[in-house]
Amino acid sequence: ARATPMANMMAASLSSSASLAGVAAQLRGTKAAARTTAAKPQSARADAGNTESRYGACWPGRADAPKDAPLLGNGNVKKISLLGSTGSIGTQTLDIAAEHSDKFEIVALSAGKNLDVLAAQIRQFKPKMVSISDGADIQALKDLIKGMDGPMPEILYGADGMVEVARHPDVDSTVTGIVGCAGLPPTVAAIEAGKNICLANKETLIAGGPHIVPLAVKHGVKILPADSEHSALFQCMQGLPEGALRRIILTASGGAFRDTTLAEMRDAAKNNPEFLQKKATTHPNWDMGAKITCDSATLMNKALEVIEAHYLYGTSYDNIDVVIHPQSIIHSMIETADSSVLAQMGWPDMRLPILYTMSWPQRVECSEVTWPRLDFVKMGDLTFREPDVEKYPSLTMGYAAGRAGGTMTGVFSAANEAAVALFLDKKIGYFDIYKTIEGAMEAHKNELILDPSLDDIVACDLWARAHVNDMVASGSLTELICV
Repeated sequence: ARATPMANMMAASLSSSASLAGVAAQLRGTKAAARTTAAKPQSARADAGNTESRYGACWPGRADAPKDAPLLGNGNVKKISLLGSTGSIGTQTLDIAAEHSDKFEIVALSAGKNLDVLAAQIRQFKPKMVSISDGADIQALKDLIKGMDGPMPEILYGADGMVEVARHPDVDSTVTGIVGCAGLPPTVAAIEAGKNICLANKETLIAGGPHIVPLAVKHGVKILPADSEHSALFQCMQGLPEGALRRIILTASGGAFRDTTLAEMRDAAKNNPEFLQKKATTHPNWDMGAKITCDSATLMNKALEVIEAHYLYGTSYDNIDVVIHPQSIIHSMIETADSSVLAQMGWPDMRLPILYTMSWPQRVECSEVTWPRLDFVKMGDLTFREPDVEKYPSLTMGYAAGRAGGTMTGVFSAANEAAVALFLDKKIGYFDIYKTIEGAMEAHKNELILDPSLDDIVACDLWARAHVNDMVASGSLTELICV
């Protein structure tokens, strides 16, 4: 890592037993000091003098569009394979394909056990290949699509089937809408086959970045982010000259506890843990799944996005900031070398970043009925605040994991998933989420692999989950109250 005060502090957070509160206080001071150095021309540039990453970047500080890309439509169709077709990302991808059938063709689908939904998708989109998770369900799926209009698809199953869907020879781009490390092998297969990746699987870069990024660079494959924050950054980077990117600013809604003080949260942990449980799973802006809502409450989602931004754009961790923006209208921003700030704005809608991964480098005109346009009068005021890293220690740990590199980022993510699952099952308290993640990172530091294979990444993911569960099973944890 670059020898900065922040780098030294982050390294210390992994190698010492300093409390999270102490590290958080140190972060606030060093972050301000780091900002004063940003005026120096060379150190300020995200793609100049950045030696903290050994893995390269998918888009090193800029996003150059191919100049000879033909317009979509009028006979020119982009062919898509879709991993996870019955999930949220998958169904939204198919909605886009249905609305713009003159521009996108669904060639291959993979899904799990939701056969009824998959059968309806097959009948509508008529893919050439389909894969399901369990081979025992093949006959049931065939019965559901018997008599369909058009030829029956080739039906595969299991991990091997998902790989074949991802790398189907007719496909231009692969949408990765499945959850977890199960998405890594088919993503690798698609990259090796030269398919662009419409990335909606966070483990691909957070856990797999040390393996995936060099592989994508080697094969000349484009990793196109399908989450709103990284898509916003990607859109703002279009056309930037080399060396122009100075800083990345990720926006966060602030989650369930943005208007709750840390003192109130500590008091609830002692006297009303049910309140914390309910509050952590109730988002102030949106109705989402319990796990995602909890990650928003802890700001773990933003810590993971910091790591993902680093792998995508090669930006130094010194130059990646997080700001709380309750209205969620600005999806993220970049600052250029001349201090200009570019922001991508719009009503919160996951379909737009998904569409842009599919259509890039082009823009697709959409109906105002199904894609409401931003109204600045209705939008109202936009406000911002600095995140409190004592209330959100996940940010401190996320920067530490990112600076450590290698398998540490995957351990960080997997430990969080295991801890949140235990919290939702009421087996640990809210503050124990942070304690278990910190424990897994501390235990892993001597086993860190800087240049991991795919097998190493999956093994460390499984280890982290087991470690968290073992910590809880040992009975060593009680609700963590930082006084």
